[in-house]
Amino acid sequence: RGDGKPLSMFRRLMGQQFSGRLRPGKRSPPRAVPAHIARPDYVGDGKPKHVRMPGPEVKDEDTIAAMRDAARISREVLDCAVAAVRPGITTDELDAIVHAEAVGKGAYPSPLGYMGFPKAAAISINEVICHGIPDDTQLQEGDVVNIDVSCFYGGVHGDLSEMVLVGDVDRAGRELVKATYDAWQASIHACGPGVPYSEIGRVIEGLVRPQGYTIVKQFCGHGIGSVFHAPPNILHYANSADYGLMLPGHTFTIEPMINEGTPDWKEWPDKWTVVTADGRRSAQF
Repeated sequence: RGDGKPLSMFRRLMGQQFSGRLRPGKRSPPRAVPAHIARPDYVGDGKPKHVRMPGPEVKDEDTIAAMRDAARISREVLDCAVAAVRPGITTDELDAIVHAEAVGKGAYPSPLGYMGFPKAAAISINEVICHGIPDDTQLQEGDVVNIDVSCFYGGVHGDLSEMVLVGDVDRAGRELVKATYDAWQASIHACGPGVPYSEIGRVIEGLVRPQGYTIVKQFCGHGIGSVFHAPPNILHYANSADYGLMLPGHTFTIEPMINEGTPDWKEWPDKWTVVTADGRRSAQF
């Protein structure tokens, strides 16, 4: 039809997915990983091949040592990306840094190819809660941005992220990031042998809710090791779920997603980028 109605309707439908100022940018092609670097089992078709574990994997001393190596490399890679953050840099340029640093250390960037994710890192700005796909979007003065890095090395994955303030961020943004960090740290300090996994969510909610923040419930932390995402699920809110007790040899992530406004979310048409339903900011560690 020549009246433009289908196009205008499409634009309205797409606009419903975008709650804040951000819009998808132009992506570069996926970057290559040298052939000599060991790959996780999902590389190729995007599908993990492991059999679902009934509970948390109890790792031996050698595997724990490998986990420390993978986590250290992931941290070093993340630090390089964090140091490069400035107004005007694109998220794709940050992804290129993550990719180059990971492969330069002999590691595979775990997100690349996982369930079809096209980049080495997830980079989430302002209202993006998680899984932001790097593209030609430029960081702006006053943004808050999460850089999520995972590296596969020595047969296991490391997984961590950090919030970064871009230039001069307003007080509300700084307070959101600090509250998220403080709750994350408090939940880490609460961990230990014999502690119920539900204690993590109790601690986080007890700190952020009195400050007026909300917790995204649909996305959680997870066990990690030779498998990228494994049991148990780590819930970041007060809950009565029975995921058992923490034991020596367990390794898992704690990654609370804390919002300024509603805990509700929307997903962009790319089927990865998750944003707050009201367009207000989110923070994650």
